[in-house]
Amino acid sequence: MSLVLGVRGLPVGPLQENCWVLTDTASDSAILVDPGDEAPRLLAAVAESGCRLREIWLTHAHFDHLGAVEAILREYQVPVRLHPLDRPLYELAAVSAQRFGLRVEQPTADTVPLTDGELLLLGAAEFHVWHLPGHAPGHVAFIGQGLCVSGDLLFEGSIGRTDLPGCDPRAMQRSLERLTMLAPDTRVLPGHGESTTLAREMATNQFLRGLAGPVGV
Repeated sequence: MSLVLGVRGLPVGPLQENCWVLTDTASDSAILVDPGDEAPRLLAAVAESGCRLREIWLTHAHFDHLGAVEAILREYQVPVRLHPLDRPLYELAAVSAQRFGLRVEQPTADTVPLTDGELLLLGAAEFHVWHLPGHAPGHVAFIGQGLCVSGDLLFEGSIGRTDLPGCDPRAMQRSLERLTMLAPDTRVLPGHGESTTLAREMATNQFLRGLAGPVGV
């Protein structure tokens, strides 16, 4: 029996960060990936799905990807999963936002550490955690069901910034090389902008040229 996974992207906040709402009606389960802002809108999307929020997954801890966490946790007491190398960014989210002239509510909840290769479940749907640093020390992607929730690693036609504190251009290059191991038809759900496919980016994205790797992960 094939899985039917609901996928909805909601651009939120002044930086139009994509929060991805993943749902599995068979298990009455929803996941919010990178709830960056506009908590009432995100909670409404979960309610509209008919599912119950089970967890929050963070690709990384830049403020525009977690600004709604605290408000959501007032409604749902759920785990927040984050790679431990991004915990310092998490703890300084509100301060970081102020440096850009923006405001977010500082998250106070503890986080559940993610590890490279870890298997996460949404009902019967499996997602693997890939640690893909470069844009942030603890940046991860969630990969499964033909999807790659890429955070700020890969965008349509571009990649994440490597000029911010904690960025590492060489690590970003290695992370992009690892990403090319995915099947070409993998659907990429980025942290900003429109969804795309790995094949499209391999053909058109200047940052992926010459990085073709083995296929079939």
